[in-house]
Formats: sequence, C-alpha cells, structure tokens
Amino acid sequence: METISHIPHYPSIVHKRKQRIPLFFISIYNVYRFILRFIKESVSYPFEGKEVVRQCYEIGCKSLPIISLTAFITGIVFTKQSRPSLASFGASSWLPGLIAIAIVRALAPLITALIIAGKVGSNMGAELGSMKVTEQIDAMEVSSTNPFKFLVVTRIMAITIMLPLLAGYFAFIGLLGAYLNVHANEQTSYILFMHHAFSSLSFIDLFGSILKSFVFGATIGVTGCFKGFYASHGTVGVGRAANAAVVISMFLVFIEEMFIVQIINYFR
Repeated sequence: METISHIPHYPSIVHKRKQRIPLFFISIYNVYRFILRFIKESVSYPFEGKEVVRQCYEIGCKSLPIISLTAFITGIVFTKQSRPSLASFGASSWLPGLIAIAIVRALAPLITALIIAGKVGSNMGAELGSMKVTEQIDAMEVSSTNPFKFLVVTRIMAITIMLPLLAGYFAFIGLLGAYLNVHANEQTSYILFMHHAFSSLSFIDLFGSILKSFVFGATIGVTGCFKGFYASHGTVGVGRAANAAVVISMFLVFIEEMFIVQIINYFR
C-alpha cells in the first residue's frame, strides 16, 4: 500500500508560480523608480557633459560600419523584391516612392534599433554588470562619485541622442543602395529618383520616424543600464544581464512600434 509520502508534492509547484506574480509587479515598480531617478539625476547639477560626448562617440561612430552595410543591403534587397510586383501592374515608376516610404517610415528606425539593441544594449548590460559584481560601483560611491549619474544617465542620454541620427544615416544609405539598383535596371537618374522618393514623403512620416527613434533609444538605454546596474551572482549574473538587456529591449521595441504606428495613423 502506497504511503502518503510517495505522493508527488504538487502544491509546492503551484506555490512557486504564485510567488512569481508579485515578483513581476516588484520588477515593474523597480523599473518605475529607476526611470524617475534617471529623470531627476539628468536635470540636476553637475552635468557629465564630457562623458555624454564620449558615450555618443562609442555608440555612434563605432556603429557606423555595421549600420552602413546593413542599410545598403536592405535598400538593394527591398528594391529587388518590390520590382516584380510593381512591374506586373505597369507601375515601376512608383518604385522610388514606395522604397522611400518603407525605409523612412519603418525600416530605418526599426532595424537601427534592433542593431543597436544587440550591439550596444548587450554591452551596457555586460559592462555595468561586471562593475556591479566586482564592486567597482560601490567603490565609486565611497570616492564621492555618483555612479548613477556617471554610468547610467550618460549612457541613456547618449543612446537617446544617437539613435535618431543613426536612423537618419540608415535611411540615407538605404536609399543610396536602392538608387544604385534602380539605376542599374531602369537607368533612372539620381535627381529623378530623389525627386520621386522625397515627393512621396510627408512631414508626419519624418516626425514619426524621429519620434520612434527617440523612444527606441531611451528604451534600449534604460533596459541595458537597469539590467547591468542591478546584476548579481557573479559572472553568471553578468551573462544573464547582457542577454536580458537584448531580449527585453527587442521585445519592447516591437511593442512600441505597434503602438506608435497606431498613434501616427490616427493623426495621418
């Protein structure tokens, strides 16, 4: 006869799942406090202007090679895939306008954000996480340096500033790649291509692209710094912080893209 001690202890599993629900809301509250502290520290004296400029260089200039290559390939591939559909309706002349709308409205801010989330967001999580587990952040507090302002505020401000600029650069290189493909197939001149491309764009297209880039940059910066600043459990925790910074940033970018597009379409 089976004794009661042999029965699997299912209530313990249910109890663990119940514990995760409050932890989720605690994490949301901690992020909320983190953002409020960022806003307060970013407008208070002293300002770490030199560190912001250095972070802008690290984020912007060192990301140009991968942004350039990705944008050029995106412009060519999107043009190649769009041409057969338009040609079947005899509307090949719409190709520059269609490419400009797709790149400026959606592809430039979205792909740039995904690249920066993978390259810079993970680096922020790993760098700050390493400083946290090796107690370098605690040492900065002992030496009367505000680690939150010097490490977190400067990085979030830099990525929020640089992402719209990188998205604009992505759009320029993407249109250049599209023009070379169109010129090779339809012998369209550069002036005519740009005329058709920019005449199809409106102010709200440019405003929406810039707005999305600002929001995506702030999201990647807050996520990467939050995960790194509160990393724990040694080198394992650093790896988890870097991985979580990338995964959560990309997930939030897609969610924000959906909501911002809905808002912009309401005013269009």
